[in-house]
Amino acid sequence: MSKSIIADVLRIDELHPVISGNKWFKLKYYLEDAVGKGFGTIVTFGGAYSNHIAATAFACKEARLKSVGIIRGEESENLSHTLQQARLDGMQLIFVSRNDFKEEESIKLKISKPDWYWINTGGYGMNGAKGAAEIFNWIDDSYTHILCATGTGTMMAGLIKAAKNHQMVIGINSMKNRNLINDIKELLTDEELNKNFILLDEYHFGGFAKHPAELINFMKDVWHQHQLPTDIVYTSKLLYAAFDLIEKNYFNRNSKLMIIHSGGLQGNLSLPLNSLPF
Repeated sequence: MSKSIIADVLRIDELHPVISGNKWFKLKYYLEDAVGKGFGTIVTFGGAYSNHIAATAFACKEARLKSVGIIRGEESENLSHTLQQARLDGMQLIFVSRNDFKEEESIKLKISKPDWYWINTGGYGMNGAKGAAEIFNWIDDSYTHILCATGTGTMMAGLIKAAKNHQMVIGINSMKNRNLINDIKELLTDEELNKNFILLDEYHFGGFAKHPAELINFMKDVWHQHQLPTDIVYTSKLLYAAFDLIEKNYFNRNSKLMIIHSGGLQGNLSLPLNSLPF
C-alpha cells in the first residue's frame, strides 16, 4: 500500500466452506444456548440469497438440530441455489410477504412452537456480538484500524467490544440504513460506547445487494490483482471503501489496517453465470 499504510485482509471466509466468515462466530453462542436449554429446533429469518440462512441450515444439520427458515417474499417455482441447499440441509422453509417479514416479533407470536429457538435476522443480538468479538483472536495490538462490512451491525458491535482503546473500528454500511448505528449501539455497554468507532454510510452503491457495473468491474480488478474473491453485497463494498479511504488520505501515516473478509461469497450465485472470473 502507498502512503506508508499497511493493509492486511483477515480471510475468515476460509474457516469453513459453508458456515462462512462471520457466520461461524455469530451462530456459535446461539446454538450453545439452544442446546443448553433443551431446544430442538432453530428458527431464523432471511432472504432468498441469505448467507445467514445457508449457514444456519448447515450448522443445524451438523449439530443434529432441526431448522426453520422464515423467508422474505413469496415462494417461486425456481428456488435460489441458497434455498435449495438450505432445504437439502434439512431446513423447513416458510415464506412470508415482504411486508409481513418486517414484523419479526409478530411472526414469532403467530407461529412459534415450544421447541423453537429463535435467532434474529443475521444473528443480531448479544450472543451474536459475543461470538463476533472472538474474531479478534486473529488480530494483534499492532493494528490501528479494523475495517468491516455491516449488515445488521452485529459483527461490528462484537469487534468494538474486543478492540483495544488505541484501535478504531470502521464499519462500511452495505445498505441505505441510517438507523444502523443505533442498532449497533444497542449491543454495547456504556463503557464500550466510549470506544473508537465510526459507521460510514457512503459506500452502499445504491443500497443492499445493489451492484452497478462500477462495483462488478472493481471486483474483477481485485481478483486479477490480488486473487481475492469478494461478494456483491458486503466485501466488495468494504474493499472499495478501504482503497478509496487510503487514496483520500483518511488514515494517518504509518497506520496499519486489518480488513475483515467476512465471507458471503455464495451470494454471488444471484448473478448471471460467468459474471465474475472466480
